[in-house]
Amino acid sequence: MKDGIRNAKGKQNTNKALQSKSKWGVYAAGAAAVIVLGIWHYQSVKAGALESRDFFLLSWYKVLTVCAAVTVLLFGYFYLVKRMIRTETFFLAGGLALGLSFLFVLQPLSAPDEIRHYISAYRLSNQMMGLPDTDEYGQVLIRKQDEFIVNQQMDGLELKEQEGEEPKEGNDQEEKERIVLGQQLTEYTYREVAKRSLKGTGEDELISSRQMAVQTTPLAYLAPGIGITTGRLLNMGGMGLLYLGRLFNLGLYLGVVWLALRRLPFGKPVMCAVALLPMTLHLAASFSYDTMINAMMFLFSAVCLDLAYSGKQVKVRDIVLLAAVIGIAGPCKMVYAPVMGLCLLIPVRKFGGWKKWTISAAAVLGTWLVAMILVNSQTISVYTAGTENYIGWAEETGYTMNGLLHRPGLMLQMFYNSLIWQAEYYHLTMIGAYLGQVDPVLDVPYIVVMGLTAALVLLSLQRPEEETVYFTGRQKTWIWVLFIGCAGATMFSMLLAWTPVTSLVIAGVQGRYFLPLLPVALMTLKNRWIICTANRDREILYMILCADAYAVLRLFSIVSMRI
Repeated sequence: MKDGIRNAKGKQNTNKALQSKSKWGVYAAGAAAVIVLGIWHYQSVKAGALESRDFFLLSWYKVLTVCAAVTVLLFGYFYLVKRMIRTETFFLAGGLALGLSFLFVLQPLSAPDEIRHYISAYRLSNQMMGLPDTDEYGQVLIRKQDEFIVNQQMDGLELKEQEGEEPKEGNDQEEKERIVLGQQLTEYTYREVAKRSLKGTGEDELISSRQMAVQTTPLAYLAPGIGITTGRLLNMGGMGLLYLGRLFNLGLYLGVVWLALRRLPFGKPVMCAVALLPMTLHLAASFSYDTMINAMMFLFSAVCLDLAYSGKQVKVRDIVLLAAVIGIAGPCKMVYAPVMGLCLLIPVRKFGGWKKWTISAAAVLGTWLVAMILVNSQTISVYTAGTENYIGWAEETGYTMNGLLHRPGLMLQMFYNSLIWQAEYYHLTMIGAYLGQVDPVLDVPYIVVMGLTAALVLLSLQRPEEETVYFTGRQKTWIWVLFIGCAGATMFSMLLAWTPVTSLVIAGVQGRYFLPLLPVALMTLKNRWIICTANRDREILYMILCADAYAVLRLFSIVSMRI
């Protein structure tokens, strides 16, 4: 008997020793990889600085490398080695450090459609300050000193070089052309940022930006709008407004996702991993309203799972929270309406009977409907009643709602073609292979994308100490119905709004549109057939942190070389 106890204790001590050794090994490997690769990419930054004569790039990169090294060393030690902080704290602190890095490396207005999101936040800032928000043509008004953001003047020769065109001899005196700062992220953007001060010039008279705001709920831009307003009250210049607006949006994202992680009854590492993907962080550190949508959908999912699988009874404040979240995020993108189906996972008995369940369901659904009518009634009427559709970017006619409903075979063919031919693109743009304006030059290496994908799958599997698989087969099926419903609605909306009739696939669909419901979909992979032999969640999350740190260093070197 005593021998058996000694053997058991001996095995336990051996396992602990092996786990401790493994933790230190992962910690050292991750930190060393970031530092070594950071030194390696210094050569590219140096080459770019020598070519452009912008030697400030070297100083910027050194600071960025030190920050990346400190981030992986610090969080790796306290989260992985010492296990002193929880997953939600790891996300909050690590997400802040990485988010600031993405904010700095991928400069303002470089994210997808960020110029329109910035202008929309600026419009809200005008309204907050009691100032006129648009001119007679509906274009947003901005301060005179901020005009350089939307009207960057470049020589025609320099613009052609930036766009990758071969300049023609004798064209050095071409007329000035105007571009948006950062819309195509190159070394020129860094140069412009470096020479700009955060202080204002005092030119506060309002002029037209020649940019139109996004027609959606103003709540989508509340955080960046407050950031811009704060900058204006502090007499900051255009760059100050850009950074503060982005910073406030990042703060909103980190705070809401932190609340979601605290509320989750299980699957925290999975949601944390999705929230730390390069694409998710890139959006979070921008003006994009996808920042708010992703955060709110994560919170909505967490509350539903908490009410469904913890011992808690549904209270009035829970219903108010669910209704508020869906009322805020729902009007931004109607395609995420199926997410409300997660409420059906909550047992009726937790409401106290069918009567209270019905009232609760009506409150959540009713809030969404009212928000949709108030914000999107005009858009809905255009698509449902329109007999013609013109796709501006392609200068061709597009599909109409009536036309598609009368040709279901064509619609199914378009969906099939898109899934067969574009699945790889959806995957890459969901993880974050192409950042910026979905720019293939601003890429995260394929091997890193596959590593991040493997990390998501591994975090989703059953652990040896877990005794419960929360989702039944029916519940897993229902969650995938909701996920496919969101994806299908997204593709259908882009078929109407963005696809010319000559296209063989649905245009404009990107993998980032599938992020809001991705954590819950991944959680359905947990089963009793495939069980990890050891819990390596912290090691995996730490390696994701290292992958992000490496990504920002590599991206900076790419932009520095993009002269």
